[in-house]
Amino acid sequence: MIEAVVFDLDGVIVDSEPVWEDVRRQVVAEHGGRWAPDAQQRLMGMSTSEWAGYLSTDLGVGLPPETIAALVIERMVARYRDHLPLMPGAVEAVEAVATRWPLGLASSSPPTLIDTVLAAASLRRYFAAATSTEQVARGKPAPDIYLAVADQLGCRPDLCAAVEDSTNGLRSAAAAGLRVIAVPHPRYPPDPSALQVARLVLTSLTELTADAISALAPG
Repeated sequence: MIEAVVFDLDGVIVDSEPVWEDVRRQVVAEHGGRWAPDAQQRLMGMSTSEWAGYLSTDLGVGLPPETIAALVIERMVARYRDHLPLMPGAVEAVEAVATRWPLGLASSSPPTLIDTVLAAASLRRYFAAATSTEQVARGKPAPDIYLAVADQLGCRPDLCAAVEDSTNGLRSAAAAGLRVIAVPHPRYPPDPSALQVARLVLTSLTELTADAISALAPG
């Protein structure tokens, strides 16, 4: 039986990937870097220190990683406060699933952005645990974040379901032993190989029902 459900944030609850890409592209362009064709796919799921280092070293931004992180996060908070781009059906899905299971949040966003999104969407009360990869040793695709959230929920990882969209996120949840539900983002789809770890693939959050989660095969 499923004992808890853990949601990703970016690309699952909030349609943030276009915003992340726009903000990071601006920072790269403004500070002497060059955006790589595969940059967005590589960045999805990275922790703050990882993506800030990637922009500084690989994309050639002429600033220290900590300065890059502060600049990007400041702009992301401003964008969210101006307009929060929720994924279709996200609020309804969280509210519906929360009537049946305790919820966790396993996000690569920094705590400031997690708090901003959950407050703006009035969703904070539904999550018994909300953790950032900044608070664990390694970001996705390492299993650290999902293991931490399952522990905070007091549940075995293999008795939790994870709702993810990205390549790194799917692999992270699977590596931690959770039963993975994939809801691929139409603009930023995961690698086909990553989808193979999912027990269930949905086209949208409107399909994330209690029956669908309960039917996930054990083991």
